Amino acid sequence: MTALLEVEGLKKHFPIHKGVFSKVSGQVYAVDGVSFSIGRGETLGLVGESGCGKSTVGRTLLKLLEPTDGTIKVGGEDITGLGAQAMLPYRRRMQMIYQDPYASLNPRMTAGEIVGEPLIVHNIGTPAERRERVAGLFERAGLRPEAANSYPHEFSGGQRQRIGIARALALNPELIVGDEPVSALDVSIQAQIINLLMELQDEFQLSYLFVAHDLAVVEHISHRVAVMYLGRIVEMTDKRSLFEMPLHPYTEALLSAVPIPKSSARGRKRVILTGDVPSPINPPPGCHFHARCPYAMPRCKTDVPALREVIPGHFASCHLHDGGVKVPLGAAA
Repeated sequence: MTALLEVEGLKKHFPIHKGVFSKVSGQVYAVDGVSFSIGRGETLGLVGESGCGKSTVGRTLLKLLEPTDGTIKVGGEDITGLGAQAMLPYRRRMQMIYQDPYASLNPRMTAGEIVGEPLIVHNIGTPAERRERVAGLFERAGLRPEAANSYPHEFSGGQRQRIGIARALALNPELIVGDEPVSALDVSIQAQIINLLMELQDEFQLSYLFVAHDLAVVEHISHRVAVMYLGRIVEMTDKRSLFEMPLHPYTEALLSAVPIPKSSARGRKRVILTGDVPSPINPPPGCHFHARCPYAMPRCKTDVPALREVIPGHFASCHLHDGGVKVPLGAAA
């Protein structure tokens, strides 16, 4: 599969300012050395706890936030150091669907103006052609074209998210970053939006980075899944391998927390993590997960485990698998 997006060693640190003179007193290590690629027509799910850096990854690779370090390539072209003007052609190729359908739409603009704004910014088409394009986008997103003259407060949450999807599609992008695009919606509406995104992917050969914390949603829409913990990717593989055979203790704990019917839970191993998630201002040395890991070894406190390919196509960042040997997690305690 040809890579559309390649991210290598991506870091995003936010300085902490204190005092009258706003002296930098520390850093928030929001994203701390993340590497992955997304193929054309592929969905990579990015999961993890709140505050682990998922959304920051999405915003940084779109250059909505400037990266602290690392490289971002789109179609093999390095965009890491590009300024706002040089980024314009790439903005057409990469778009975003935001988490909150209530806050991401301008309340002073009509829905048609919101969807058509990217066409004006990039100077695409005549006013008549833009109106026709907006009407077509409304229909494709499951909205009535005549609703283009209504304002955001006149729509439901699901309809607002459809407006956000139509806006993201306006420039015919190749990559869309979905920043938890269904987490603010009712469960029944979530299913409709997920199915719409999958239909659009098949129709337009879109690539998605799908940021979420709901593993059931990620399993449904993703081809591959990357698991983040405290700014780092700790495991990455295809969704079937991840759910059937997790190789990282944190992934094992995440999966064990997914609610399932009692009849299916017999014999299931329940993993309960001790302690709290460390602060990204002062992350622990070595493996960030070692203080909560039931399999931690002395070296985990000092040595940072590399994200290595343990078995073909299955990457894990854990000293249990050094040398590419898969250790059954239950047997490692």
